[in-house]
Amino acid sequence: MRPVPETLVTFHAHPDDECIATGGVIAAAVAAGHRVVLVVATRGEVGEVDDGVLADGETLAERREVETARAAAILGIARMEFLGYRDSGMVDTPDNDAPGSFWTADVEEAAERLAAILREERADALTVYDDNGNYGHPDHIQVHRVGVRAAELAGTPRVYEATLNRDAVKRLVRERRDEAIAAGVEFPPDIDDPDAFTMGVPEDRITTTVDVSAFVDRKREALAAHASQVDETSFFLAMPIEVFREMFGTEWFIHRGALPGTSEESLFPTDR
Repeated sequence: MRPVPETLVTFHAHPDDECIATGGVIAAAVAAGHRVVLVVATRGEVGEVDDGVLADGETLAERREVETARAAAILGIARMEFLGYRDSGMVDTPDNDAPGSFWTADVEEAAERLAAILREERADALTVYDDNGNYGHPDHIQVHRVGVRAAELAGTPRVYEATLNRDAVKRLVRERRDEAIAAGVEFPPDIDDPDAFTMGVPEDRITTTVDVSAFVDRKREALAAHASQVDETSFFLAMPIEVFREMFGTEWFIHRGALPGTSEESLFPTDR
């Protein structure tokens, strides 16, 4: 069956999330002839940035918008939109309740903003995050809530929750941790101990496992475009390229409403 061009809208909380969670799927979709639209809820205003990175008078939000455009061009994204909310910061920080933060947004109002784009694009599929936002970040949880409701409002037929296969990640860290550490990679605390790793979901909740190994170098290049947040010393870019390919060459999703036992290898039916 020849692929039928479709439109995928991929919805994320902050700049660079699109690369980490769905960069491979985006690049693969574009290569297959599909249209991909990126929607980002916030401009990542409260991200960490080293002294001297920003130019005089430049805000972090301005820099991250430029970086997102660069990453989008690398991945082949056709359209990029920001919903206009403020970054809510990490869980239990004062930024959660700041005026205009995405976490405090009315779900129905925010969903309608996204639904307007879904309708305009006649989206065939939408990616959000799992119900815990992969790791409990307020804005990521809100992406799930807002995205699911927006798909209902717009009648978008397929919704995929981008997530992590917790069991697969544990296995991989156990197998490759020593090699990565020997190469100078410092594992974040939430990944360093596989037995305590809680991000994502158990393997039996995964419906859609996409092999993006053919596009993982482009995914890494797009991630590097977010240089204010991800430099060459970061966990993502410091690891040997072979380890990066293994760790980030697969992307996992939960296809909402799919029948029990569903096992897919693509977000697009005619690509399967």
